[in-house]
Amino acid sequence: MADKLTIGVHHIGLTVPDLDQAREFFCGLLGFDEVGGVPDYPSIFVSDGAVLLTLWRVADPLAARAFDRRANIGLHHLSLAVADDAALDTVWKKVSAHPDVVVDVSPVPIRQGSATRHFLVFIPGGIRIEFATPFA
Repeated sequence: MADKLTIGVHHIGLTVPDLDQAREFFCGLLGFDEVGGVPDYPSIFVSDGAVLLTLWRVADPLAARAFDRRANIGLHHLSLAVADDAALDTVWKKVSAHPDVVVDVSPVPIRQGSATRHFLVFIPGGIRIEFATPFA
């Protein structure tokens, strides 16, 4: 068996239509810290201490087309880990109440008989995000 050449995710880059809207969702709602950015690109970098996201504004938000996870190659969704069921319930209450969030899957076991629970939403700007408890 070959040795692994990587050690995990360095960061995840997401293209968004509106940086202020993305900042409000990740930093204002989820409590991420803004840790940098490139104003000329334009972009911001946000982190929850475990994952670093680079949020890049699309060049022309009015002409941009939303990603179709069933028709395009690329990121199907981003899954963010939560500590436990209580944390998932807290995140669910906050995220599902956000006026620009579209619920895709309400909290359920990740598969039949699993203790791992998750939910999926489309955040402001249309990116699909999952929140999940640890695998059990």
